[in-house]
Amino acid sequence: MDSEIKEEIPVHEEFILCCGIETQVLKCGPWTDLTSDQIANRPKLLIFIIPGNPGFSAFYVPFAKALYSSTKRRFPVWVISHAGHALAPKDKKILTTSDDPNAQEIKDIYGLRGQVEHKLAFLRTHVPKEMKLVVIGHSIGCYFSLQVLKHAPELPVIRSFLLFPTIERMSESPRGKLATPLLCWFRYAFYVPGYLLLKPWPEKIKSLVIRMLLRRMNLQSEFSFLNMLEPFCLINAAYLGSQEMMEVVKRDNETIKEHLSKLTFYYGTIDGWCPKQYYEDMKKDFPEGDIRLCEKKIPHDFILYFYQEMADMVADWLKDDLSKI
Repeated sequence: MDSEIKEEIPVHEEFILCCGIETQVLKCGPWTDLTSDQIANRPKLLIFIIPGNPGFSAFYVPFAKALYSSTKRRFPVWVISHAGHALAPKDKKILTTSDDPNAQEIKDIYGLRGQVEHKLAFLRTHVPKEMKLVVIGHSIGCYFSLQVLKHAPELPVIRSFLLFPTIERMSESPRGKLATPLLCWFRYAFYVPGYLLLKPWPEKIKSLVIRMLLRRMNLQSEFSFLNMLEPFCLINAAYLGSQEMMEVVKRDNETIKEHLSKLTFYYGTIDGWCPKQYYEDMKKDFPEGDIRLCEKKIPHDFILYFYQEMADMVADWLKDDLSKI
């Protein structure tokens, strides 16, 4: 299955100017422009993946390919980067649109609220209004997924999967207690040294270091990971992380209750960002909800390593919905 995914499934990379910001979108499947295709040739549904932080969409390509294959290659699977987490290579064309959502700049685009507006602008501009949506969030992407449901009820989202959801009490979690002082108080101390250290590196040196890091992490992708060592992207990721610690505190029970029938929550047993206690609290508060716990002792970044298993699981959860399309 892995060799089939790597060799046969097309993935198209685009850089789009969304809200005035370069945005990387990786599109799995033969469909690259859903708005210009004739209605008869359009798929009826888009699977839209919102990553965690840092929002490097290339990390999610194996999962997107596996999910595309597991859903019988009937629907496109797209992954969007976060605003400010991806810079286009010098030789890469950046696409623009004339629609007004992309022409407007959003205040604090790199912050928590700005990232929500960024995703909404993309969906409203690049996805036909009548096209059904399945939104998959990972980590802080789950928070953004809930905000999409809350602020854009006109979007035809039929299901949303929240994988390892960081939607509450982030600073109180085991990892949050360590990350909060670093992200909220000490991150400024790393800005200038980080910039002076990384900015002068030639691209070949950065590529070599990244290949070594990916090999050590047992990850691979056909797309560039140079943004991992780009100071501009790392600073924006740290800034977003600081806002997560300060603002992702109280769970949005009102939005969850309103859209509960569309939601599937998937927690881990040893997740340092959303520990098992958060799962138990969710089950208690929403006993009728589809709230699941992975019994295996797997990390928060499970989706990046066990992508085929995760894709098969999501495809199985989607089976009844897709049969009606």
